[in-house]
Amino acid sequence: MTEPFPKLQPLRALSGRLERLIEGRLWLKVLLALFAGTGFGMLLGPDLALLSPETSHVLAQWVALPGLLFLALIQMIVIPLVFASIIRGLTASESIEKLRQIGLRAVAFFAGTTAMATTIGISLALLIRPGTYVEAYEAASEPLAPASDHPSTLPSLSELPQHVVGMLPTNPLESMVTGQMLQVILFAVVLGVALLSMAPTRSAPLYDLLGSLQDACMTVVRGAMRLAPVAVFGLMARLTATVGLSTLAGMAIYVATVLLGLMILVAAYLVLAALVGGWRPLHFLSRTREVLLLAFSTSSSAAVMPLSMRTAEDDLGVRPATARFVIPLGATINMTGTALYQGVATVFLAQIFGIELAPSSLVLVVVMAVAASIGSPATPGVGIVILAMVLESVGIPASGVVLLMGVDRLLDMSRTSVNVMGDLVACTVLDRLAGHRGAAHGGSEREKTTAAST
Repeated sequence: MTEPFPKLQPLRALSGRLERLIEGRLWLKVLLALFAGTGFGMLLGPDLALLSPETSHVLAQWVALPGLLFLALIQMIVIPLVFASIIRGLTASESIEKLRQIGLRAVAFFAGTTAMATTIGISLALLIRPGTYVEAYEAASEPLAPASDHPSTLPSLSELPQHVVGMLPTNPLESMVTGQMLQVILFAVVLGVALLSMAPTRSAPLYDLLGSLQDACMTVVRGAMRLAPVAVFGLMARLTATVGLSTLAGMAIYVATVLLGLMILVAAYLVLAALVGGWRPLHFLSRTREVLLLAFSTSSSAAVMPLSMRTAEDDLGVRPATARFVIPLGATINMTGTALYQGVATVFLAQIFGIELAPSSLVLVVVMAVAASIGSPATPGVGIVILAMVLESVGIPASGVVLLMGVDRLLDMSRTSVNVMGDLVACTVLDRLAGHRGAAHGGSEREKTTAAST
């Protein structure tokens, strides 16, 4: 039988090779969708102006529908997954002493790296001075409210005990419904420690029930991951169509400063993973590229939390007990990329408004960035909310964040990837400090399973 359209045969062969290339490579599908979505968004966006703004807006919203469904589907099961994973991670520990050891190390690791990230951001902003590249009249074109119009978010010394008590949920179900991640985690920790203190025969039924809940959530995640490339395409198309590439030009130095800081932070993470975890930098990046690309696309460490746990266990060889405790905890309190961004943005806005920040104010920014990261929701755009609180603490008008909104989405995507990398590095480092030699030394769980089956 002859080929009906012989001139299309080379095109079909190329398509077949491309299909074989991306088969089973989620990271490559996501990367292709990322570029394709950006290109399609340019066709809809204000740079080319091929369509009217109203038509472009409607098309961008519909194109983004798969991405919005993907995020909604993941966020729907985040609370039960976090709850079940933390309790099972805690009860998988051999003793309360080992649990206390890894918990204290995890909190110390996240607090230390967050302080380091904020210091890097402040230092770069003081060195590069990106605020001097923005004309004063551009900042003045936005309505700015004085900082005194906003109540202070810092509790007084007398209010601090009540503030600490308020971190514990009086109604755990209400905390789950309203998405109060820190309270959900604290409830899970208390329940997990209680189960660990009980006799195994008494705790086994609830432990098994939570295991089934966790497996059901992961089944939903595996189904949702099939939507990931289409979701990334739609979200990137809407972003580009809404913002436009030309909008980024006026804030180029500020954006470059934040990205440079994030690159330095990534290098520090890779050095830490190499020195403590035994991972070669390129090897570590190749094992984690899928989850990092997805984090970049979705701007939500909560959305990629299930994939982060799977990556830690299967590709990095981290013990499930460590991964299922550290990853949910890190998604809630580990905001190193966000903290670095806050350091740069605070100094940037201070330079624009002509506010001189004393050394004590810079120290306060570091403390506030570390404190504000605890309990912050791992969802897109939360960095702007946290930044407003940090600005108020040092006397900078919080309404100045409107100057950053045009480029925040790009930076939000970048810092989320760094946050997720920090969670994965923490898993490998803490697991190694606990005496477990992971995939860097003995092969990943996925590779061991494949080898065993062959």
